[in-house]
Amino acid sequence: MRARIDSAAVNPSTVQATVIVDELVRCGVRDAVLCPGSRNAPLSFALHAADAEGRLRLHVRVDERGAGFLAVGLGLRSRRAVPVVCTSGTAVANLHPAVLEASYNGAPLVAITTDRPIELHGTGAGQTIEQAGLFGHAVRATEQLAIAERRAGQHGRWRSTVDRVVASALGTLSGDSGPAQLNVPFREPLVPDHEGDWPEPVTGRDGGKPWSGIAPRFEHLEPAELDPDASTLVIAGQGAHGPVPPELPVLAEPGSELWHRSLRTGMWLLPAALSGEAPWLFPDQVVVLGRPTMHRSVQRLLADERVAVFAVPPASAGRVRPQWTDLAGSVRGVGALPKSWAPHPAFGARWQHTDNTASHLLDASLDAEPWATGPALAASVVAALPADSLLFAGPSNPVRDIALAARPRDDVTVIGNRGVAGIDGVVSAAIGASLAHHGPGYALMGDLTFLHDAGGLLLGPDEPRPDLTIVVANDNGGSVFATLEQGAPEHAGAFERIFGTPLNADLSALCRAVGVEHTLATGTGDLLGALRPGRGPRVVEVPVNRSDRRALHHRLRAAVTRFS
Repeated sequence: MRARIDSAAVNPSTVQATVIVDELVRCGVRDAVLCPGSRNAPLSFALHAADAEGRLRLHVRVDERGAGFLAVGLGLRSRRAVPVVCTSGTAVANLHPAVLEASYNGAPLVAITTDRPIELHGTGAGQTIEQAGLFGHAVRATEQLAIAERRAGQHGRWRSTVDRVVASALGTLSGDSGPAQLNVPFREPLVPDHEGDWPEPVTGRDGGKPWSGIAPRFEHLEPAELDPDASTLVIAGQGAHGPVPPELPVLAEPGSELWHRSLRTGMWLLPAALSGEAPWLFPDQVVVLGRPTMHRSVQRLLADERVAVFAVPPASAGRVRPQWTDLAGSVRGVGALPKSWAPHPAFGARWQHTDNTASHLLDASLDAEPWATGPALAASVVAALPADSLLFAGPSNPVRDIALAARPRDDVTVIGNRGVAGIDGVVSAAIGASLAHHGPGYALMGDLTFLHDAGGLLLGPDEPRPDLTIVVANDNGGSVFATLEQGAPEHAGAFERIFGTPLNADLSALCRAVGVEHTLATGTGDLLGALRPGRGPRVVEVPVNRSDRRALHHRLRAAVTRFS
């Protein structure tokens, strides 16, 4: 489909914006996020027209930080480039947290930042900052367009620049997907007016193709030089890709493509293997797939000099990224898993047998605890999800509770903001991922994470609405610190104010204020009823006790590692 240029409304900014949006669609863009503003008005009109024509789906948000994370979620789930468009000034700076998350999790985010013309820079003009290159090394590329002028010979450059930016975000040539910036200065007039005909046609290539067709680069990764006879353990994080021989034991984080293969109690058992409590589980060789970030016991294992560590780089949009995980500087080799490898099954069988026993012990221990603990809630949520569901795992305790207590499933897709793993933008990212998912969407997050991005629930009456149920584990504060060194008894006098940070927020009132359905689930029956498919977005609040979170972890670990 061609860009529609109205000959009666063809000032340079309008033409340039229309060409940019047309080329984005030709590059495969199907969702775009827009923040209202004056300087980006030309792109706003062009995006609105493309949405009305059914060429893309437009999402309008009033907060740039939330808009950026919405685009991250859309890109994470769809693996398509997702532009987020904003006006000049601090609006651009508010995209920075989402750009950083996209940089580290490989989401193909395109930040289209509109700017004042060069003659206004350095003059004291409002909303004018040096924004080209503002994101520094976090972006894969920064491109700057020149001011559009009423003359021929420009639209090919506009289109080719869009192609370069989208290819950079997708990692088409580099294999390293992530955010890219396109800075577009616009000179007034910023709205369609009546300046007469444009001096040349500005249509794109025939057949709706991009201006510059870019063939993807696929690298052949040679197999790593593994010891085929060594007892081998696989650790998998975000970006992990297989196939992995079925004989190998796998410990995978939620969000890894291999989570369905993970041993349920593996992260309880690994510390026992490291400490010598379970020597039959200690590996001679470890293969790290993707980018695991969650568990300190994994980092201790990878730093253990007794273990030979090999790494398989993460995959990004089907291509191998040129990085690998090596926090301890211990990786001996980088490569693919050998295709013809048939590991001896004995080591995997020992892990599987121990995991089966430990899983029964974990269930019994969880059942013995009063409702609701974080691990029990995570296990219940994952077990109750309909097939083909999406689960967006919130940071801090929720994703760890899934890892420690839930039974992995192969019919549920788990993703999350595991790039930088902050608590910001999680509601917005979950909404974006749900909008890109073909099936019911769910999210599990803590109350602080929920409140940090509560503005993400603000949807205008004309905006696409996600089929999303947000389960909030409300323990009135930051219980993750209770399981870390800050939660040790000697720090009890300071803990609650500077780490626990209770806010006593009324989530029901908050949801009512933004027009979102709220359910309070005080038991498993309430929870299961609230998780049945229904129109979203909606919030299910589950009160969780955090007063003995540290002791709870000690009890669960003691129960799981009885090995009887």
